[in-house]
Amino acid sequence: MVMHRLPRVTKPHYVRAALGATFVACFMGSALPAHADPVNGDDLSLTAQAETGQTASQEAKPAEKDRIDVTAAQVLALAREQIGIRENARGGGTKFQEWYANSQRAQETIARDGGHPAAYLNAPWCAMFVSWVGEQTGARAQVGWDAYTVTHARWFQNNGRWGTLAKPGAVVFFAWNGSKSLGSIQHVGFVVKDNRDGTISTIEGNTGNGLVEERIRPKSQVVGYGYPEYAA
Repeated sequence: MVMHRLPRVTKPHYVRAALGATFVACFMGSALPAHADPVNGDDLSLTAQAETGQTASQEAKPAEKDRIDVTAAQVLALAREQIGIRENARGGGTKFQEWYANSQRAQETIARDGGHPAAYLNAPWCAMFVSWVGEQTGARAQVGWDAYTVTHARWFQNNGRWGTLAKPGAVVFFAWNGSKSLGSIQHVGFVVKDNRDGTISTIEGNTGNGLVEERIRPKSQVVGYGYPEYAA
């Protein structure tokens, strides 16, 4: 059982202008808002557009549909291999951020949100971790890619791949206050399994002390699940 404690603050305020007004994925500041994770101090997503739903028409465009030959087990295996990877003291230095900053998707995100690719190198990276795993396994068309958790969730929803059942390999989106609104999403990871006791096991990036970790989360904090179309 996780004991309640004050959130651990590890990152300075992120300058929103560096990436544009709509990008704050898994944000964590030195002055934590009321809806920060009261237990773990994990990632936050705070933008006015997220709260008003104005990003609904700015979804990531699905990649050209490839043959579906990647399984949930393969995706989870690669995600698990990343456990223990830690960000540096500046909140950067991970291969997930470096990959995203140099990706086509970063250019598309900048066109949407403004900013510069280098800003991603020290930006919160939970969604970049999920996107990187999808890319590296060849499942990008199924997993999607974005650095902004709300947009990523809406991509699943708009493609008819959104629901409330925990399935291995699903992309899980969290709001620490228990909200079920997509605009309230603050964090993202992969489902490992439903523990059948009101919790799920997950693999997440940029959680805890800026690590990739396997966690146990209460379902009450889940906004919903995105379902990649994995091979059987």
